[in-house]
Amino acid sequence: MLTAPGLPKFRLVAVIGLIFFLSLKEILSASKFQGKALESSLNMGIGPLLVSFIAILVYKIAVI
Repeated sequence: MLTAPGLPKFRLVAVIGLIFFLSLKEILSASKFQGKALESSLNMGIGPLLVSFIAILVYKIAVI
């Protein structure tokens, strides 16, 4: 399996993680357990995964 330098080998894990964190944030937004600390923690996880996802998309489009 060949991958380009700079792209994660486990890009599927990054995409699944992003989906998980976004789903968790959406579910907890309707919950009574939502707080500033929890929202901030989820945003810290979503940010890097979103950047990684965008990089994967740009690479896949550039390959085509």
